Amino acid sequence: MPCQISRATLEDIGDITRLFDAYRQFYGMPAAPDSARHFLNERLRRQESIILVARQENAAAVGFTQLYPSFSSISLAPVYVLNDLFVAPEARRGGIAKKLLTAARGFASRQGAIRLSLSTQVTNNNAQRLYEQLGWQRDEQFYHYQLSLDPSASVRFSDSRGRVETN
Repeated sequence: MPCQISRATLEDIGDITRLFDAYRQFYGMPAAPDSARHFLNERLRRQESIILVARQENAAAVGFTQLYPSFSSISLAPVYVLNDLFVAPEARRGGIAKKLLTAARGFASRQGAIRLSLSTQVTNNNAQRLYEQLGWQRDEQFYHYQLSLDPSASVRFSDSRGRVETN
């Protein structure tokens, strides 16, 4: 399926909101288009993420990926976290995910990043096959951990030395 990949701007917010909200629903979240729009608007406005959008020849947005910049302290170099990848169900199996991943790789390389990283559900076998076909390697050296944070807990820095107080 012919498509063009471009970097999203605030002018694309309507199209990417529709896709982003569908992506969140794919992962079991309730529809929340207003919140999704606000979230994406903030990421783009603050330049906190890079969103690449796939459009068909008729200009319909059918997929996106979102990259977050980060750094490797060990390598002293930039990296990107590919946090989101989604293709609308009606446009799947047309190579769009592959094109988005290739565009993300090219973007990160041009920015001087030393790697891209991503996480996927253990059961998402289709995505895993695609990643491996494109040269992504499953991490066998490190365990990845998460810590869910309670937003009601407060942490304050008490002085200029950065001492931390918790409630």
